[in-house]
Amino acid sequence: MSIEALREPLAAIAEPAWIVGGGLRDALVGRPVADVDLAIDGDAGAAAKALARAHGAGRFALSSAFGSWRVQGGRLPFVVDITPLQGESIVDDLARRDLTINALALPLRGAAELVDHHGGQADLRLGTLRQVSASAFRDDPVRLLRLVRLAGQLGFRVDPQTRQTARNQAAELWNSPGERLREELGRIFRLHDPAAAIVALDEIGVLGVLIPELEAARGMEQNVYHQHDVLGHILEVVAQIAALVRDPEPVFRSRAVRVGEVLQRPLADDLTRGQTLLWTGLLHDMAKPATRAVTPEGRVTFMGHDRLGAAGADALLRRLRSASRVREAVVHCVRHHLALGFLVHQQPLSLRRIDRYLQLTSPVEVELIVLSVADRLATNGPRTSESAITRHLALAREVMSTHFDLVDRGPIRPPIDGAQIAALVGRPPGPWLSQVLMALREEQLTRVMSFEKAAEYAQNWVKVHLP
Repeated sequence: MSIEALREPLAAIAEPAWIVGGGLRDALVGRPVADVDLAIDGDAGAAAKALARAHGAGRFALSSAFGSWRVQGGRLPFVVDITPLQGESIVDDLARRDLTINALALPLRGAAELVDHHGGQADLRLGTLRQVSASAFRDDPVRLLRLVRLAGQLGFRVDPQTRQTARNQAAELWNSPGERLREELGRIFRLHDPAAAIVALDEIGVLGVLIPELEAARGMEQNVYHQHDVLGHILEVVAQIAALVRDPEPVFRSRAVRVGEVLQRPLADDLTRGQTLLWTGLLHDMAKPATRAVTPEGRVTFMGHDRLGAAGADALLRRLRSASRVREAVVHCVRHHLALGFLVHQQPLSLRRIDRYLQLTSPVEVELIVLSVADRLATNGPRTSESAITRHLALAREVMSTHFDLVDRGPIRPPIDGAQIAALVGRPPGPWLSQVLMALREEQLTRVMSFEKAAEYAQNWVKVHLP
């Protein structure tokens, strides 16, 4: 978008104002512009009212602390956020920003000459992310995450001094509200290559501050079946998940399209189910440092890290104020991420046994199968045989295929309900009924049952299994 194309839709604003921030930056490098920020020397609310009236758009207050307003819709080609100047002048305002490429301003009127006191235009040409001041990250620690996100989004390199400053100030990350950290992390998860960005977070020291358990995992040796330490394994699992979300076909073959459709479904926090799975990859082994032990024979174990990790994931996502749907999905996946691997040694599996696994992992069956595959591929240590990986992937394909077969079949409804069973066997209703109904459901997996047959089955089951 050209500079004039940015200015023309904003002509209704009478007060002195400047186009600033990411929208201006993106226009200057030829990227699409969806949002435009305005710094205004005047009443932001009045400017928002005038702009909304000119375009038949809507407006609402964004921030009482900064007096910001948003205008969107109608004939506006982009969303516009209007904020009063931070400081006495546009020069003061730009000096408070994070990176030089974001510290540029275009006057709304007059000559289209950029205000650039920090070398932002030169850094745009060089593809460099450079801090405006040494206090930029301390002033707003969320900028540590934004630095990594912009590097991945724009393909820019981080200036060495800026990288070092980020490392020095990474410990201050949690001085920011959890919800702001979560929002910026969500933008990282939505990048084309989120796994590389997560590695970049680790390189500037942010990942271990965000999740201290991962810092404790650095350098922690595992058993001979692993090729990495615990942290290296976690980062490799994240990379494998990202690859599977982009293209499930190499593993899931004929079911790849269905897997992809599920992973692309929106969940919450502006994340898809596949993007949420990145959270699970990061957190699935977070409790290994707390559970590491060595047997008398010298074998390294992490007993209970799935249960303890689920509790840790729940606590972290609550601190980040994640949506309950995201938190519940991640916690469930962390808790049961080992379950499919345990089944590898029990093959061949009956339909009933696969169904029990699917019932255990519902409603994130697809995510857990993908996570298990990523976990297996990331293990691949010196004692891991190719056949072990092959068996695991074959089981994952079989279970995934069975899942979709059962989905297409539809709900399995017993021809007799709990009240009828209780009356039939002469027992008061209670928790025992769920056991009978589950057994009846499993029987229906392989045969159609009439009311009479279901009643007979329920009676016999109670006689055998209940005192």
